[in-house]
Amino acid sequence: MITIKHPIEFPNTYPLDRIGPLKDLLFFDIETTGFSGETSQLYLIGCTYFDGFGWKLIQWFADTRQAEKELLDAFFEFLKRFKILIHFNGDRFDIPYLLKCCERLGLDYHFDDLISIDIFKKIKPYRKLLKLENMKQKSIEQFLGVHREDKYNGGQLIDVYREYLHTHEKFLFDLLILHNADDLRGMPSILPILNYADLFESDFTLCSHKLYSYTDEAGYSHPFVNLLWESPYSVPIPLEYTLNPLSLELHDNCLACNLTLYEGTLKYFYPDYQNYYYLPLEDTAIHKSIGEYVDRSARKKATAKKDPSSYEPWERALMEAGEGKCDWSDQAYLKPILDGLFLPQFGSLWEPSFKEEYKSSLTYTLYDDKTLWNDTVKNSHYAHEIFNYLTGQL
Repeated sequence: MITIKHPIEFPNTYPLDRIGPLKDLLFFDIETTGFSGETSQLYLIGCTYFDGFGWKLIQWFADTRQAEKELLDAFFEFLKRFKILIHFNGDRFDIPYLLKCCERLGLDYHFDDLISIDIFKKIKPYRKLLKLENMKQKSIEQFLGVHREDKYNGGQLIDVYREYLHTHEKFLFDLLILHNADDLRGMPSILPILNYADLFESDFTLCSHKLYSYTDEAGYSHPFVNLLWESPYSVPIPLEYTLNPLSLELHDNCLACNLTLYEGTLKYFYPDYQNYYYLPLEDTAIHKSIGEYVDRSARKKATAKKDPSSYEPWERALMEAGEGKCDWSDQAYLKPILDGLFLPQFGSLWEPSFKEEYKSSLTYTLYDDKTLWNDTVKNSHYAHEIFNYLTGQL
């Protein structure tokens, strides 16, 4: 086994104290001859760490096939000094691979006492919000504007390693070592992506809410509300989204959002419709405690969705004649509120909530600029619901 150790430049691209004390952090990456630790060989482990004086790079290289066990012994002994392991996709590949190697070689090593920070896993839930083509490290580098020249990939270097085992040529050794070192040197360049996870998971403070309207080409006025939140965290690359009924901009630590308000008639659907009667002549529902006093011919049991067995003969005939799919009104709703102004909801933060129809995906709450934004916790949750809505729609 060959051990290489030397100082390394580690740019300050992300506040590592958010993860833990510098002395506890270990970045690592491995090189192998295949995807399975049971059937292929581990030939290189590289790590970067802070020793109190500066950043260091250490690599263990298996210069023979028999050196694999020695390499693992050295790595796991070194690992005892650290508490937090940082990597890219290591939870899915590097760590399971090393454990399979240990199992194959009869070594009783584990990662149980370590905290694993997988950059891949931290960012994956936000891939759509970040508009990443895929979750490869290259895609993250492109998103952040990082241009790194990588002449070889891990697959191409398998043959380089096999040739090295036969010839022990120094230039082959240098290629293998340099590739792993470049991956570790490149780790700081993708750390800024973690700012997005920090921001998306943080609490937001609503700084302002203002009601506006714009006039379209036909002369109709459309009301909308502008909301401005702040987060404790900043993002390196601004983001913009436009998706009905909202447009959103994320810049530094600010989240600005314009939300189109609904102006007109919406319905409130009772969740406990079993306790209501529907009054067809008034097109509304009333509680059974009151409905008992209404003539039986003027009331029906309210339903969340109209049962086909309750169709009138003309309704059934129309359906059977194939005149088109009829959207019969749902019955368990309160008499519509007229001329209201409503804020779209993307969850169920505010009650009562209203819908256009029973199956409508969006719900709304009555807009009251004086009282709606008084709850700081709900204000923060509303920002998160907007992100969840965007993720689902994108």
